[in-house]
Amino acid sequence: MTSRRDFLIAGYAAAAWLALPDAASAAGRKSARPLDILVMGGTGFLGPHFVEAARNRGHKLTLFNRGKSNPTRFSGEEFRDIEQLKGDRKSDLAALEGDRRWDAVLDTSAYLPADVRRSAELLAPRVDQYLIISSISVYADNSTPHADETAAVATLADPTVTEITGETYGGLKALCEQAAEAALPGRTTVVRPGLIVGPGDTTDRFTYWPARAARGGEILAPGAPDNPTQVIDVRDLAEFLVHLLEIRNFAVFNADAPAGELTMGAVLTACQKAGTEANQIQCVRAPCDQPAAASSSVTWVPADFLEQQQVSAWQDMPAWIPPAGEYAAFGLRSTVRAQAAGLKYRPLETTVRDTLHWWLTLPEERRAKPKAGISAEREAEVLKAWHASAKP
Repeated sequence: MTSRRDFLIAGYAAAAWLALPDAASAAGRKSARPLDILVMGGTGFLGPHFVEAARNRGHKLTLFNRGKSNPTRFSGEEFRDIEQLKGDRKSDLAALEGDRRWDAVLDTSAYLPADVRRSAELLAPRVDQYLIISSISVYADNSTPHADETAAVATLADPTVTEITGETYGGLKALCEQAAEAALPGRTTVVRPGLIVGPGDTTDRFTYWPARAARGGEILAPGAPDNPTQVIDVRDLAEFLVHLLEIRNFAVFNADAPAGELTMGAVLTACQKAGTEANQIQCVRAPCDQPAAASSSVTWVPADFLEQQQVSAWQDMPAWIPPAGEYAAFGLRSTVRAQAAGLKYRPLETTVRDTLHWWLTLPEERRAKPKAGISAEREAEVLKAWHASAKP
């Protein structure tokens, strides 16, 4: 079975605001003390949501990146308040040298400890807080339900390894955390998100489900409706990060859905509802020859049968791993500490709806080649085999 870590590596109108945080929820809520925040990265998936959430709160942003990923994301007069510095955390930190100070740093691109050490040590004398984005995959064990931030993290036999694989990812993230804390002892905040989802996600790991429901027909669903899962809306995560900087909270947090409260059944139900609504609107705008084709049904297939059919957890069936064996606690990692510190959640239905609407704004050729999820042809084969096996 493919491990979850393998795939954590990679992160109704055509309205651009759907790819941004919920501006309405943050409007008018300026921070009591505006912060000067440096963002390492800032133009990928989480970065832009954080930037918008911070701007909505009245904070000043400086972005440091290579200018290669989505280079025009914050260009133009609208973003003249954002300072942009070009460099490379691996080889060119010149733009960060000198006596310039920042209140806080958000490190969204921490994958190798040497990179973190290089930037953290350079900035340590001139920043008050270093917030590093780690991963829920940092833990060595996923078999104990409701384990919290005190659980043991993964270690590497060779801590100098630089190749990021399913086997090294968690250990490298743990070393990145340690590098930041060593450079700024007592001034480091670590956030360990689970699967980050929502508008703008280029991995398709969660988007597969609402997109599949919108396509209609019989949906192959993994395991059972009560199988737990955990995801975090990128906008909720972004607002939580801003909050942690505002209150200067120096701790370690799991940032994910409440343990045990989100199930695959709930996800599929929300996706079907969003898919039906989206198709209804499309039929109003342009008459549908076969509107019934948009309806969907869900067929739950046991994990052992999926394994026999070589249907992989997490990649073919995104956001799901059978809760057994070494993954007995999948979907059950404690987030109590983060909730107590201020992590808030928008409704699952909102996340699913906004994700689908954003997906439908993408070019047809992009949507024709999703990066995660079982293919339509393979799905049909597995469903056929399942129904045949159930016959007396």
